[in-house]
Amino acid sequence: MTSSTASKGRVVIGLSGGVDSSVSAWLLKQQGYEVIGLFMKNWEDDDDSEYCSSRQDWLDAASVADLLGIEIEAVNFAAEYKDRVFAEFLREYTAGRTPNPDVLCNAEIKFKAFLDHAMSLGAERIATGHYARVRSVETPEGLQYQLLKGVDQSKDQSYFLHRLNQAQLSRTLFPLGEIEKTEVRKIAEQLQLPNAKKKDSTGICFIGERPFREFLNRYLPTKPGPIKTPEGQVVGEHMGLAFYTYGQRKGLGIGGIKGKQRDDGTADAWYAARKDLKNNVLYVVQGHDHPWLLNHKLSAENISWTAGHAPTGTHYTAKTRYRQSDASCQVLKATDNELQLHFDQAQWAVTPGQSVVLYDGDVCLGGGIIQ
Repeated sequence: MTSSTASKGRVVIGLSGGVDSSVSAWLLKQQGYEVIGLFMKNWEDDDDSEYCSSRQDWLDAASVADLLGIEIEAVNFAAEYKDRVFAEFLREYTAGRTPNPDVLCNAEIKFKAFLDHAMSLGAERIATGHYARVRSVETPEGLQYQLLKGVDQSKDQSYFLHRLNQAQLSRTLFPLGEIEKTEVRKIAEQLQLPNAKKKDSTGICFIGERPFREFLNRYLPTKPGPIKTPEGQVVGEHMGLAFYTYGQRKGLGIGGIKGKQRDDGTADAWYAARKDLKNNVLYVVQGHDHPWLLNHKLSAENISWTAGHAPTGTHYTAKTRYRQSDASCQVLKATDNELQLHFDQAQWAVTPGQSVVLYDGDVCLGGGIIQ
């Protein structure tokens, strides 16, 4: 490597084969970094199936690296992933909660195992294609690294990154933090990247696009039980509480049951609203705004604060799920172990196992697991 390309030091970027990380790598090169691509393989079970695209993703990542003139290495974190992310994911489901594995994957794999590997390659920093920002501010305690929302609010991914700590933030670059997704696509087309038109991946990191229930079924036993209304009427049978999440409307298997009807003969949809683990009962309610689906308060545990300590203010905003606008809330309690919030407006289908993330404007303060 010539010294001119390495003027800013070495950065290892996670190249997934997608357009976001590819454009990020190009931007870093433009900024004068020596860039090395790292392709992470995190899942090996049934990898040959129609749903797992890791072979195609690797080919895309390698051809992008070739086009950009950067080195790329493939690294296998499947064992770490199974231990640190997937085992926890199954534990949570077995306990009747609905975890968010992407949050755990960022904390345990992308910013731990990947960061450690990058440092062993002599990198000063790592980078990913997330839509988020990091800024450093002087505080009375010294230099503080803040996690901020991405400028493109529709793509902002700070929610998934809220468990990052000071050491991780100090070493991380998010090249897409300041730009819009439409601009990223434009750059990819101008550069004639082979994956310029590739669709964004959706779905959970290791499951990809496969049918979720079918996937869970292979790892969790089905334990059928009754589906009941709040009044105790049995309206169907569930296949196991782990397979349902609060607010779920599709796949309940009770579509034919009308329940309470309006004057015109139509009826509100049914939603999963509560789980009685002890008696193996799934409770369903009718209507999107049923009181059982609305919560003013929540408490969370397994807390992580980006600053390393709890915030001292009382009024912030929070998200209880990723695709949600920020909701005004009051902090009733914030420690290193517990977070209690009261929302100005009731929140819909607050789900145990999901993450609640606290914000002060654009600054992501951290969060925890909803209990």
